[in-house]
Order: sequence, then C-alpha cells, then structure tokens
Amino acid sequence: MPVRGIRGAINCDENSAASILQATGELLQEILRANDLSDFDEIVSAIFTTTADLDAAFPAEAARELGMHRVPLLCANEIDVPTGMKRCIRILLHLNTEKRAHEMVHIYLRDARRLRPDMNSAQ
Repeated sequence: MPVRGIRGAINCDENSAASILQATGELLQEILRANDLSDFDEIVSAIFTTTADLDAAFPAEAARELGMHRVPLLCANEIDVPTGMKRCIRILLHLNTEKRAHEMVHIYLRDARRLRPDMNSAQ
C-alpha cells in the first residue's frame, strides 16, 4: 500500500500550553475531517514542527488527547528564518492509503494560509 503525506499549518495566538494545544487540536481535527480519516491505524506517523517562539508545550500532546496513542509522533523546531512566519505549528502526517497524492487535502488555517495560498481553495 502506498504511503502518502498530508501537510498542514496553523498559527498560535500566544506562547502558552493552552494556545499550542488548542491550535494543534484544531488543525488535526480539520485534517482528519477533510481527509475522512476516522481510523488512526491508517496513520503511519506524524511530525510536528514549531517556530522557535513556541516552546510552552509539545504539539504532539494534542494528538494524544485526540486518541493517537499508538501513532509515532515527533516534535521538532522549524528553521528560524528571520522573515518566516511567527508562532506557527506545522504538521506532516504519513498515511497508508490507496488514495492518490492529488486526493490528499492539505490544511492551512488562520494566518498560515499565507504559506500555501494555492491550497486554500481545497478547504
């Protein structure tokens, strides 16, 4: 079965655990909804990155709160590019799926929509 990736990003209002977990949960729920993912067994792994200004919580905690207890999760820092978007959480989900790459719905929410304006029409 092919492995496909789904990307997404969202901004946080502030560097607090509550804000990071709420934003990550919102993003994950929208990715799951848009891609009709109700079975976590399809998810191979998830990589979360945060910009350097978000360090109050691990975004993976939000995935655990949604029930992704057996999905391998990894958190890392995004490259700190001076002109990059601030307070941003990104995710890359890897899936086992028969769907084709063009069928994956990538989700960019809030100000993070600016990262991929070409993806906004798919939402």
